[in-house]
Amino acid sequence: MSMNYEDFKKEIYKITGIDLNSYKERQMKRRLNSLISKRGFDGYQSYIEAIKKDSMLYDEFMTYITINVSEFCRNPEQWVKLKEFILPMLIKENKKLKIWSAACSSGEEPYTIAMILNEFYPLEDIKIIATDLDKDILEKAKKGIYAEKSMTNLPKSYLQKHFTKDGNTYCIKDQLKECIEFRHHNLLSDEYPSNCHLIVCRNVLIYFTEEAKTEIYKKFNKALAPSGVLFIGSTEQILLYSNYNLKPIQTFFYQKEKDL
Repeated sequence: MSMNYEDFKKEIYKITGIDLNSYKERQMKRRLNSLISKRGFDGYQSYIEAIKKDSMLYDEFMTYITINVSEFCRNPEQWVKLKEFILPMLIKENKKLKIWSAACSSGEEPYTIAMILNEFYPLEDIKIIATDLDKDILEKAKKGIYAEKSMTNLPKSYLQKHFTKDGNTYCIKDQLKECIEFRHHNLLSDEYPSNCHLIVCRNVLIYFTEEAKTEIYKKFNKALAPSGVLFIGSTEQILLYSNYNLKPIQTFFYQKEKDL
């Protein structure tokens, strides 16, 4: 008897610790079916057997389900708000900021935050936690080498100050790299950092079910310091923000009002 999607999800959870029930089923199933047939497997059973034995197939699966789309200063007007409104407000209340870039993908986001923060602090005083589920993408982030096309929205002054150019690629300078601590992290099951003044988690939660999102927003509330801020993506909106004791202070920025 061939394996159905429900059994496939259970097997994946056993092998990877990732709960596919927390992802929107139609989208995820479509993506996975396309990957499985592209690799020439006739169904879930044979694919499961293969990823248990083949580490390259396993790594490909992990990369495929963690949707990695990133660039520097994606949606530039939101980064302007962060620089001109949110950060000065947080800095006024706190000497040093604890910042978490959640689901950071290939690192463009935490590096962008560090470059903006450098306008307020020297680089040696900046420490940002950056996490992702995909270990391969974290290795790429640590290397800090990027194609020209991901630089489109980055201010020229940042490009000159924080990168060296090598042919058609740009490399992050070591001093900026040292500001970021990259860690492997599963938003659904791992413990969250605590007492964060700013959590940046953009364009990721759209892939999760409403139930999973609810849990994550509750955990974000707990992870935020008093009056800390959550910065979400332009494809997202927290409709029932008061359920999580958050209040909107700018579009895509929510401030913690009190502990849940």
